[in-house]
Amino acid sequence: MKEETTKTQVTVLGLGAMGAALASTLLAAGHPVTVWNRSDRAVPHGAVRAASVAEAVAASPVVLACLLDDRSVYDALGPSAAALRGKALVNLTSGTPGQARSLASWAREREIDYLDGGIMAVPPMIGGPGAFVLYSGSQPVFDTYRPVLDALADSRFLGTDPGMASLQDIALLSAMYGQFMGILHAFALVGSAGVTATEFAPMLSGWLTAMGGFVAGAASQIDKRDYSIDVVSNLAMQAAGYPHLLEAAVEQGVDPSLLAPLAPLLDRRLADGHGAEAITGVIELLWEEK
Repeated sequence: MKEETTKTQVTVLGLGAMGAALASTLLAAGHPVTVWNRSDRAVPHGAVRAASVAEAVAASPVVLACLLDDRSVYDALGPSAAALRGKALVNLTSGTPGQARSLASWAREREIDYLDGGIMAVPPMIGGPGAFVLYSGSQPVFDTYRPVLDALADSRFLGTDPGMASLQDIALLSAMYGQFMGILHAFALVGSAGVTATEFAPMLSGWLTAMGGFVAGAASQIDKRDYSIDVVSNLAMQAAGYPHLLEAAVEQGVDPSLLAPLAPLLDRRLADGHGAEAITGVIELLWEEK
């Protein structure tokens, strides 16, 4: 007769949209879940509401924190740090790499095993395909509670530096917001001539998909710091043509603010004698203060 496997008891701190999704997904996977929230929010069906952080922490060997911000984590956990001693803390609260490292130090001083996480999904995606979470910090916590973490999303461990998950989370979001800005500008531009966003969207989507190949080629150039590799459209040509994007926007009554910051970087790189190289070399200007 097959022995029944006992599911790990988990505590979730924070019942915002994401925290509630985490708790509900764990419950659906068969994990007993205790929850705490600062305000009196509805508790996912099947979860146990704790009256305090200390009570919530005491209920489980692993605690998932998904709160408003870094300050909220300290405010919630500070008075209950003693109850966390010897337990695993997985912080899924959005923050910076520096904040993650500071919280890891705080946890280490209090004998709390710390794992930082960056959720690359919106709440409805939790527990489904396409969602993934970046983790860094304690390898033992990641290995021990991998079944819990995998119930939420694809789990990716990036190493023992507690700040690495946050860093790569923010890097991915930075690329996303850059793309969003270009998309919004494109819709504004065609909209100024009466073309609806819905009408233009298929062409825009196809174009962005085709341009996705830029990532791999750029990565190779950047890692080698050689921007002369496989140049198709050199920086001199792009620097000459880029002002047309801004001028066309002005002509159409569209604010070019979302695109304008790249123009002076192109001009600086060109003035430094890199016109024959790829546009990728602009990254050197982002690093120049290091």
